[in-house]
Amino acid sequence: MLAQGLNTPLVMAGFILAKETHAPNVKFASAIGQSLCSDWAPLGVGRIEDLWLGKAEIHFGFVTAAADALPRYNPKEFFRPAQVDAAGNFNNIAFGKDYLRPRMRLPGTGGIPDVTTYSDHVYLYVPRHSRVTFVEQVDFVSGLGHSPARRRGRGPRYLVSDLGQFDWANGRMRLTSVHPGVTVEQVQKKTGFALEVAPDIHETPPPTPEELRLLREKIDPLGVRRLELLGGSARKDLLRDILAREGVL
Repeated sequence: MLAQGLNTPLVMAGFILAKETHAPNVKFASAIGQSLCSDWAPLGVGRIEDLWLGKAEIHFGFVTAAADALPRYNPKEFFRPAQVDAAGNFNNIAFGKDYLRPRMRLPGTGGIPDVTTYSDHVYLYVPRHSRVTFVEQVDFVSGLGHSPARRRGRGPRYLVSDLGQFDWANGRMRLTSVHPGVTVEQVQKKTGFALEVAPDIHETPPPTPEELRLLREKIDPLGVRRLELLGGSARKDLLRDILAREGVL
């Protein structure tokens, strides 16, 4: 089982790609519509219910999902942190040390504290790798990393950014591969703490032509996943274009 949060189209695109290429029997659990699906629909914004409500095999409340379904099936789940430290603790609460007067209030934790304290299959992704996100110490902990105080579960297993891929083989973030055209020095320069580097560091294999075709033509023809890569006016323009093409603007 693969689990998806509220606003993670990059993750959902990858999940559907897995189902279409090498994991045909996978099921999706989503916070959107609080549902479980075997089938899928192309990504959207204004008509996202076509994917989760229209295709659902079952709907359940959050308490049922967190207390019954997630512990039983222990699904793989990706989270997008606003901050993450070397131990894999991450923050989606606020920027700034003063909780009552933060520099910026973030979307919040959702079910992150419920999942990361016991799950063995937590993964992270960062669409825009920078020192704003990769920090020496997170301002608040909403997702639990690799900590000796743990009694259950484990910290994040893996992280993918737009620069490379990382694991926590020794309990500290370690660079395992760099994407084409990226160097280890560039990754370190954009990271706010000293990275471990795997002895077999290599270049990330690019997607195959068939994988690109599926993503661009079948899974996400509207380019919804690009919303996670853009900011400011470019993101707003793309959002308006997607809504117009869906016929809901």
